[in-house]
Amino acid sequence: MSDAAAARRDPGFCRFHTEHTIVVDWSAEAGWSDWSVEPYGSIVLDPAAMVLHYGQSVFEGLKAFRQPDGSAALFRPADHARRLGRSASRLAMPEMPVDLFLEACAELVALDDDWIPDEPGQALYLRPLMIATEAQVGLRDSRRYRCVFLAYPVDPCFGRDFAPISVETSGESVRAVRGGMGEAKCSGNYAASLMVRREALARGFNEVLWLDGLERRWVEELSGMNVFFVWRDGDGPDGVRLTTPPCQGTIVRGITRDCVLTLARDLGIRVAEEPTTIDGVMAGARSGRLVEMFACGTAAVVVPVGRVADAGASAVFGDGREGPVTARLRNAFIEIQHGIRPDTHGWLRTVRNDLASVHGSTDRQLRSWADA
Repeated sequence: MSDAAAARRDPGFCRFHTEHTIVVDWSAEAGWSDWSVEPYGSIVLDPAAMVLHYGQSVFEGLKAFRQPDGSAALFRPADHARRLGRSASRLAMPEMPVDLFLEACAELVALDDDWIPDEPGQALYLRPLMIATEAQVGLRDSRRYRCVFLAYPVDPCFGRDFAPISVETSGESVRAVRGGMGEAKCSGNYAASLMVRREALARGFNEVLWLDGLERRWVEELSGMNVFFVWRDGDGPDGVRLTTPPCQGTIVRGITRDCVLTLARDLGIRVAEEPTTIDGVMAGARSGRLVEMFACGTAAVVVPVGRVADAGASAVFGDGREGPVTARLRNAFIEIQHGIRPDTHGWLRTVRNDLASVHGSTDRQLRSWADA
């Protein structure tokens, strides 16, 4: 069995990398280079590389899915390109042109097409990573950057059974405040969550539920996922309402989050972006008015939250199992990603598998998209 076949059979989450990377460089003198294909391998950096001293490092995470006709399709790649650009801009890094980002992603998917797993919820996960590479000790933005596109066959990061997870609030620890880095997908933003997350894991929780940095009472997000609440306002299927904390500079503007809001409206579920206190969450869960909570993100997809703990107290949502609204939204989401349900919003972009580099050509005029 080939490495790709073994990885497809039981990928886990980022346990196996594919054979290739795509590399794009930027310099103050020349701007962005063309992408190049390289075998997966180590990055060699000067110890004075500015990323190591001043933290200029941003990344993205997006997925390609196997389609019913055997092709592969990237999910909302242009939106991921634009978000990478916003993160880079926040750290005084150059924004990669969207077309260049799209072609690099498509090339990597086409090269490593045989690594894409087939089962619902599985995907080829792409991780574009941009870092400052200039060797210079001195506090300023770098004049050299490299963006490396990596690929991994994956299951959802919490598993394909989507079992409910448990979360614990962040207490007095702060991850982000308005005007800070909370909206950027930068390495430092995620590093700020690691200590608190490790402590929560040691207490038997799966994740940290971060509260706002000023009053420590407003729910924001998990360490790598946005959160949603399902409220019971009346009887029957029309008696529920879906809410999520608003994006005000302290949480990542999740692309999966945006999809969930759109799909909920498509399914006739009332939705709102509104501030929610942790006291309101705890009281709603205990009274039965808050019937479901779930988290979502590119890596996790849509995963139910069964229990939340705050200041030594805990509450369970419903009976602690996944609720019907969570399951309905996730199933609709996965069906669109895999081409089973019509993609009425134009979220999928099909990748050709006959790219120039696959056949040894250097003709960069051959486009990577089936619809080009």
